[in-house]
Amino acid sequence: MTSLKLLDMYRDLIALPSISSTESSWDQSNEQVIRLLADWFSQLGFAVEVTELPNLPGKFNLVATRGEGDGGLLLAGHTDTVPYDEGRWTKDPFKLTEEGDRLYGLGVIDMKGFFAFIVEALKDMDLSKLTKPIRILATADEETTMAGARAIASAMAIKPDYAVIGEPTGLVPVMMHKGHMSEAIRITGKSGHSSDPANGVNALEIMHKVMGRLLDLQRQLKENYGNHHFKVPQPTLNLGHINGGDSPNRICACCELNFDMRPIPGVGPDELMGLLHHALEPIKEQYPNALELFHLHEPIPPYGTDPEGELVKAAAEISGNAAEAVNYCTEAPFINQLGCQTIVLGPGHIAQAHQPDEYLDLSFVKPTIDIIQRLVSRFCLAEQK
Repeated sequence: MTSLKLLDMYRDLIALPSISSTESSWDQSNEQVIRLLADWFSQLGFAVEVTELPNLPGKFNLVATRGEGDGGLLLAGHTDTVPYDEGRWTKDPFKLTEEGDRLYGLGVIDMKGFFAFIVEALKDMDLSKLTKPIRILATADEETTMAGARAIASAMAIKPDYAVIGEPTGLVPVMMHKGHMSEAIRITGKSGHSSDPANGVNALEIMHKVMGRLLDLQRQLKENYGNHHFKVPQPTLNLGHINGGDSPNRICACCELNFDMRPIPGVGPDELMGLLHHALEPIKEQYPNALELFHLHEPIPPYGTDPEGELVKAAAEISGNAAEAVNYCTEAPFINQLGCQTIVLGPGHIAQAHQPDEYLDLSFVKPTIDIIQRLVSRFCLAEQK
């Protein structure tokens, strides 16, 4: 194992496609990546458990453990990537390309590459002297349903004291982020000839009223709620996609609007759904049975950990960067359910994620390895106070 180099591990990971997508034509298994990681961590002396997710054939989680008992440190990440636009990539997304001071490939920062950093950091440490266990978690489908992290949270089989999720944060500790809700409203009216509007119920006209109510709710969220940790302090509501009608001379019988909301700590998905239902109630009363509201995926709650907690302070000290809050979301709220202090901290910048020619700046290599080693030493090798 000690002869395995970081670039070789990176190359092997990137060469294994593991796209997750709600579009079946794109969606792939992550099993090959999980089996590769299982081999690496087994060689490091970890006990490895690979689990296929219930009702999701081909989707796997991995938990690797070195040491005994509960507590200790969990290093976590997801093994899937987003789809890619072949026409916009100038390099093969499944072939690691080193060019200048950068490594290019799908997943180099978001976030299969983090597992190569973990192995690189641990392979030269004396893990026989652990005083607390170290665990590695590799999940499936973070980019879609977060089914892997949800399964880990539901099982409650591991109980770390601290968890670090290696998403690309520029090595800045993230101690809080917003959640994500993808919602849909479908209006069902009645079609008819456009020459006599009274012969139908126009779904587009009803949706126009719906959008007015949603924009009013958007304003209320900005006026009534806020968290100063975020650059955009309020829960947001964005109208994202609309589809309806089929011909100018027909009364529109169906219209669907897709939108997202970003809950913040203290204003979670349940409260936002309550506000949403309240905003739409007048339209439901005016047009009985015409309006249907439903999730496009299960809501992802917001996340926050104690800014004065030991993990946040240690990560800030070791990285040299103060902890912050971000607007995007990760698996942190589900990992947090394990009862641990959780941060998000990893190499690369979020601006390069989900982009053509995704890359890692090589300046992150040495600092990332150092941070992982120092966190492991702090929470798994030192005598616990």
